[in-house]
Amino acid sequence: MKKIIPADKASSLSRAARILRRGGLVAFPTETVYGLGADASNPRAVARIFEVKKRPSFDPLIVHVASIQEAKRLWKKTPALAEKLMKKFWPGPLTLVLPKSGKVPDIVTAGLPTVAVRCPRHPAALALIRALGRPIAAPSANPFGRTSPTAARAVFEDLGKKIDLILDGGPAAVGVESTVVKIGRGRGTLLRPGGISLEELRKILPVSFKKKKTRGTFESPGLPESHYAPRTPLFLWRGPVAGPPRSPRVGVLSPAVLSPRGDLREVASKLFQTMRELDKMRLDRIVALPVPEKGLGLAIMDRLRRASAGKWMK
Repeated sequence: MKKIIPADKASSLSRAARILRRGGLVAFPTETVYGLGADASNPRAVARIFEVKKRPSFDPLIVHVASIQEAKRLWKKTPALAEKLMKKFWPGPLTLVLPKSGKVPDIVTAGLPTVAVRCPRHPAALALIRALGRPIAAPSANPFGRTSPTAARAVFEDLGKKIDLILDGGPAAVGVESTVVKIGRGRGTLLRPGGISLEELRKILPVSFKKKKTRGTFESPGLPESHYAPRTPLFLWRGPVAGPPRSPRVGVLSPAVLSPRGDLREVASKLFQTMRELDKMRLDRIVALPVPEKGLGLAIMDRLRRASAGKWMK
């Protein structure tokens, strides 16, 4: 049977839901990147995610739901601030972290007392959660630490032989993962920049964000110092605005090329796929030019810093 099937067909969703019910793994599209899903209530199925991705056990997963009511069942309590954020940004690229209820297996949260939950905007993701009738635990559908997939073909290249099915819903519209916010004591803490900007969040509630290295168990996915990395060494450029001298052995990841009109949404949507294309060219290195850290630029630079493990050149 075909491993990649259209995500917009009822028969595809039924097949995917059957696989999830029996403990299998299904890659599916979201508006951010493609996720690798398992039934969040099945610890053995969730353990397969860690095995297939070679993901360390200290890195928690995000649980995907189809409604606010589903999310509330996964948390002990839902503060008013969380309600405001969900009503404003869900469905969408925002993940909220709150103390978990007994319905969430410890393996999903890496043993943490909190759980990260979001309601995706992609219609196929919502339809799959509803077809299963239960929340889906899903990190990005790629080997741990590598570049996230924004197309079904990228998932197949990375994990095609190891998972049961891939739902093809076209290219991801946002292109970087969700924003992750921990709610507590009347304010939020930005754990991971993403598809919802810090500026947008601060219109709803006070949000703090401090770039810092994290040790031990992470409160959010995507926090290792080295992450989202291509196999080709990637460096951030600190030299002249025009970028490094042209060389046949050096690939330049330029925001001006990704979006000639300077639209950071377009840059974000093309970022990971362009990194993958450069990675296939057998270059000596990739050099990424920085963007201003405003709006989506904060998330773009977060991904580039981790993809380069903080290495700069000029």
